[in-house]
Amino acid sequence: MLVFFFLLWIILNGRFTLELALLGIVIAAAVFAFSHAVFGYSLVTETDILRNIPLMIVYILNLILEIIKAALAVMKVVITGRRPDPVIIEFHSGLKDEVSNVFLANSITLTPGTYTIFQEGDHFKVHCLMEEFSEGMEESSFVRLLRKVRVSRKEGERK
Repeated sequence: MLVFFFLLWIILNGRFTLELALLGIVIAAAVFAFSHAVFGYSLVTETDILRNIPLMIVYILNLILEIIKAALAVMKVVITGRRPDPVIIEFHSGLKDEVSNVFLANSITLTPGTYTIFQEGDHFKVHCLMEEFSEGMEESSFVRLLRKVRVSRKEGERK
């Protein structure tokens, strides 16, 4: 992240001189120290992020595919004039860390025909436009992918 902050400094300045480079190193180090002190950012966090990038790319592609499939299903309901029978379901995701549970809640809400009403820890309440949309939500592709995310630090370790 320190290198990223330094490169951002150079890019935003638009030119490269020794004076700007030295000043950039000092400012990048100060921003890095600030992010460590205030946000609990560390090299462990950076390692976790870098290690999970390929999985997050797969997750985003899967999210896009699920949004398209759900949008087509909702369009079919609208075009056919079928009266949907909405349901509210509750389930536990089994995901350990809060970030994964928030990702899941937002992914559910982004998918047409479903939205997260309540999420606390791994407990979810989800409104589904049709009962078919609720089937297998506890073991959806979102949950399976998020279970593969590896986090080195324990929840609550952040300052």
